[in-house]
Amino acid sequence: MFAAESLVRTLINQGVEVCFTNPGTSEMHMVAALDRTEGMQSVLCLFEGVATGAADGYARMAEKPACTLLHLGPGAGNGLANLHNARRAYAPVVNIVGDHARDHLQFDAPLTSDADGVCRPMSRWVGRVGAPSEVSAMAVEAVRQSYGPERGVATLTLPADCAWSDAEPAVIDAVDLPGPEPVPADTVAAIAEALKAAETPVLFLGNDACREDGLAAAGRIAEATGAALFMDTFVPRIARGHGRVSPKRLGYFGEQALEELGGADLIVIAGSKPPVAFFAYPDQPSELTPPGTRTEHLAGPADDVIGALQALADGLGAAEAELNLPEQSQAPKLFPDEALNPGYVGISLLRHMPDDSIICDDATTSGMGVFPWIEHGPRHDWLCLTGGAIGSGMPQAVGAALACPDKQVFALCGDGAAAYTLQALWTQARERQNVINVVFANHSYLVLNIELSRVGAGNPGPAAQQMLSLDDPKMDWVKLAEGFGVPGRRARTAGEFDDALKAAIAEGGPQLIVAEI
Repeated sequence: MFAAESLVRTLINQGVEVCFTNPGTSEMHMVAALDRTEGMQSVLCLFEGVATGAADGYARMAEKPACTLLHLGPGAGNGLANLHNARRAYAPVVNIVGDHARDHLQFDAPLTSDADGVCRPMSRWVGRVGAPSEVSAMAVEAVRQSYGPERGVATLTLPADCAWSDAEPAVIDAVDLPGPEPVPADTVAAIAEALKAAETPVLFLGNDACREDGLAAAGRIAEATGAALFMDTFVPRIARGHGRVSPKRLGYFGEQALEELGGADLIVIAGSKPPVAFFAYPDQPSELTPPGTRTEHLAGPADDVIGALQALADGLGAAEAELNLPEQSQAPKLFPDEALNPGYVGISLLRHMPDDSIICDDATTSGMGVFPWIEHGPRHDWLCLTGGAIGSGMPQAVGAALACPDKQVFALCGDGAAAYTLQALWTQARERQNVINVVFANHSYLVLNIELSRVGAGNPGPAAQQMLSLDDPKMDWVKLAEGFGVPGRRARTAGEFDDALKAAIAEGGPQLIVAEI
């Protein structure tokens, strides 16, 4: 038995059941170990950014880590953008990166690099196996680090000779893994008093506070205190749909957010941090807490924010309060000949989306147009682009579908974003996943056109327009999808999209709809 087999068996014992892979020569003994060991599903991805994005989506829905298997520093570098999104989502990921054998590093072969240094900025912990005898213990430590104190990306670098060794280190059984930190009772009591004294309080929710139980507790707090409910603009996972509390999503642009929070005399932070602008703009503030507004921190990302919200509701005498929740929204009349826009996509989802679906949003401007239409529609989980690194939607959908194979998954993607990681379509086809990819084809980096004017860079000339345009040539997404084994449809009107969505859901398996907007 190779030492790599001990590593794989140890990971399985810690509850790691899926490995998203894009291996190379240095990882062949890990490949062999995955082949010989039952209990770990291996999923091949054609690009490392698909593997890391899939691990992020899996972690958000399964609430435990998958692992990746990447090839040396350059392979890990290809996956960094979606590791960044996973880190910003506090998603537990065990990122395994193979490296040259220890004695080979001195020869500076072409693929030699600082693999640890490549991964460090996107990881909350980086560890390196120093000897074959360490592989099992280091595997446990990687899983442990992915869970806490703040969940996130834990990178384990595995030299090839430590994987191929026949030393057979002991397989480690399941160990206790860290959970979120409880919030002290005196913190909860102090914030209860602050809410009672405030005239126009806001409860600002992030991370796990936007799960169903957290939202229910927040809703009871709001009814007891009159607090307005807001959530961070980009939350890892939001429980939405009929029968659920629905906070307002804070505006993306800083001036929007300042206006929305402008009347508050108290902002209680639950699971997040005080809001900041996504980017800096000339003569605009970076901090979005209105001047003179008091802030109090109930819980951060490392804390048991759901338990803290429930304790706060209890302290306010609202733990058992009846929530007045809206019934399921009815779709408005569809005008089938109208030109398609994101709102009509939202209306079609309201009409046809199954309950308990999952939506992976990588559509930036267009996703914002879909979001409000299904607020009280079928129950669903909405996964946001937490780190702002586009190219997450299709890979995230791969991971979400692996975590929840009985649910319908949607990936909402801008055409520019989808072009980063369209290789995910091949994995969706290979795994026969129920994923419907909606590509909003405006043939432009539209959000950058908006930002160009906002930063005060002047009117775009021909060179600037070419850097932001995707229409010369236009990408043919139907052909691209079919080339990766996924059926494609094109829709230019509200009626065409509605028909395409209904058909895609009925057919099952991976599908792609081009929404020409």
